[in-house]
Amino acid sequence: MSIWSPPDALDRRAGTVLAALAGLAVALGYASTLLTQTITYAAKEFHAGTAGQGVALASVRTDILLALVMVRAADRRGRRSVIIGAAAAGCVLTSLGAASPNLAWLAASQALGRSFITAATIVAGVLVAESVPKGARAWSAGVIAMATAVGAGICVVSLPVTGVGVQGWRLLYAACLVWLLVVWIVARHLPESERFEHRVHGTDRTWGPRLKLLASAAFLFQMFITPAAQFQNEYLRHHRGFSASRIALFTVITAVPGAIGIVLGGRLADVRGRRGVAIVAVGGVTLAGVASYSVRGWPMWVSATTAAITGAAVIPALSVYGPELFSTDHRSAANGWIAAAGRVGSVLGLLAVGGITQLTGTFSPGFAVVAIGPIALMVLVYRSFPETARRSLEELNPADAGGLS
Repeated sequence: MSIWSPPDALDRRAGTVLAALAGLAVALGYASTLLTQTITYAAKEFHAGTAGQGVALASVRTDILLALVMVRAADRRGRRSVIIGAAAAGCVLTSLGAASPNLAWLAASQALGRSFITAATIVAGVLVAESVPKGARAWSAGVIAMATAVGAGICVVSLPVTGVGVQGWRLLYAACLVWLLVVWIVARHLPESERFEHRVHGTDRTWGPRLKLLASAAFLFQMFITPAAQFQNEYLRHHRGFSASRIALFTVITAVPGAIGIVLGGRLADVRGRRGVAIVAVGGVTLAGVASYSVRGWPMWVSATTAAITGAAVIPALSVYGPELFSTDHRSAANGWIAAAGRVGSVLGLLAVGGITQLTGTFSPGFAVVAIGPIALMVLVYRSFPETARRSLEELNPADAGGLS
């Protein structure tokens, strides 16, 4: 069997859901990475430094507040309507960044737009997990992650547009409206979750402890991975003298191999188990990520590529726990709170790295500090995470007993 195929075969309905949401993930990936990829150019126009960028990037993390309301609705009204409505609204609102008169306006517009993008992304992950076989959940999460990366990659390869002038970055925001066509196509083919339609209302006594466990994990990981991703363009442009075209080239060359990590990580997580893959991948992305901000020349390219591969493997191994460890009645809301904890960690990481870099003039000390987060996560996974591979959602969540199995 090819490593590109799922460990458990998908039926027609599951294949339709995965294909539709993978297409939507491309649009969501583009919209969600816009600020990360363009803030260094917007900051140049608005005369903002590294600390200012850190504050802007951190403030956008408030998107989760409105997203929590929408994901809660997905547990009451269904997954499909929330996904389609939030994706459409997110594309429109994100495009407003093109009209930003200052960095504060840009951050505010993206916080609003990304609240809808975030909600659609969270609920899409839930719908995928509820629709595919038990032996293909991590693999399917990897497919969605890869599609999201394609959308982010489209944004990256569009960066040379910023070279048309100091305001060239605005064109990338206006282009977000084009993705409405993808949302429309997906809306015509995406079915509702059968597990949601056949859900039973039971008492979920595991909600609290599991939520604390996964929220802690999200906090620790995002403390490091978010600043590592969001300061990369600033680092390359300001500290390494890269042009927009060279930044795009660097990002594509170092990020594309991440597909290897997604595919292998997802397959191994389904076949061999989540925990071992997660521990190795988190350790790899931490070491390589710190190195990529500490060296120059070819070692920087190699370490960034290694970070992309190992970081990509984390996604299917860990992200699948959120949909797996909660009952149907609470699955979307729980994943919203997990994302909220991750936002808090990302804010702390962004402010810490931005502030330390402003003081020291170099990124490596800041990343050495926030690396404490993923190191603690490795210990947490080893000691406390359950193994969920090849177990049905109903087996993992007794409150769903009697529903669709």
